[in-house]
Amino acid sequence: MTPEEDAARARSALRALLMNPLLTDPDKLPLVRQYAAELRDWLTRETGWRLAVDSEAARLFKTVPDTADATRPARGRAGEPYSRRRYVVLCLALAVLERADAQTTLGRLAEEVLDSAAGFAFTLDTRAERADLVAVVRTLLEWGVLRRVAGDEEAYLSATGDVLYDVRRKVLAGLLTGARGPSTITDEGFEERLARLTAEPHADTDDLRNQALRRRLTRCLLDDPVLYYADLNEEELAYLTSQRHAIVRRIEQATGLVAEVRAEGIAMVDPEDELTDVRMPEQRTDGHVTLLVAERLAELGEDSRERLRDFVREQAAAHRSYWRKGVTEAGAEDGLLAVALDKLAALRLITVDGDLVTGRPAIARFALDAPTVKGPK
Repeated sequence: MTPEEDAARARSALRALLMNPLLTDPDKLPLVRQYAAELRDWLTRETGWRLAVDSEAARLFKTVPDTADATRPARGRAGEPYSRRRYVVLCLALAVLERADAQTTLGRLAEEVLDSAAGFAFTLDTRAERADLVAVVRTLLEWGVLRRVAGDEEAYLSATGDVLYDVRRKVLAGLLTGARGPSTITDEGFEERLARLTAEPHADTDDLRNQALRRRLTRCLLDDPVLYYADLNEEELAYLTSQRHAIVRRIEQATGLVAEVRAEGIAMVDPEDELTDVRMPEQRTDGHVTLLVAERLAELGEDSRERLRDFVREQAAAHRSYWRKGVTEAGAEDGLLAVALDKLAALRLITVDGDLVTGRPAIARFALDAPTVKGPK
């Protein structure tokens, strides 16, 4: 194997981890295991993220730069964001599985979740509540915490059957990414507990402060669609200004991402269009609506939700032959606009403040230029 081929394989392993921080894919896991030592060294040095690898999974313990960021929630099979109830059911299911046998059924899991749901209104009496539990189980299947042995979740939804699962304890044990155990935190408020859970050691020397700055900036460049200079504090901006070339070069070499540096900030672009959980533009109705809203905000700079709803309603009428059924029904524009704004916010292309929607600098890439008409030669 040539050095170039070896470096390419190491990049592929790192990209697999960045796309799936809890990696159980049997096709990709052997590659990560092969380069585990090299990946662990790079991640520790550049990001401070911890990497654990065993025969069943590779776990990259990432830390989020902003615990208040709600733009990238967990999603169900149809792309719908998790509700508060689903998050609670997920936590209850994980607690139940921690003490479960090596195998369990969906029905047994449901009973034990109900037994654990003291003070939480969850009964499984309605199809919607059963659908929430099924959505959680399918998330756990996707993560590799559960492995389906027999049956199908649709049978459980229709009350005609059950499902048998293997519980993969090693994968389950690697889910929590906090800097300390939740049981060691005594604060009562949610925000205080979350801050304690994710707090990192205080840097008390110049070298450690510079290390913390480099790690924090590298994490943002790897995780966020755009790093805006305006979002940085004075210390972060000064460090990035002096070290930008070195930080970007190391990321490019390790991941294959390419830096797009502009006056407002930096975006790490993936030429292979793989390292993203939110794509723009996309096909189908929601993708087209999102693109049209982006073009409008790129042109106007800002707009109100009310005017954007009117705009989406007009576009639905104009494109009804190509969009899915029902887009011209009364109130359909609300759902279409909500999906578009959620996606644009997740991509750091807009900010939403009450009724006002404002385009951020990177949305300019979706502006339409006036056509150039060339005359005869």
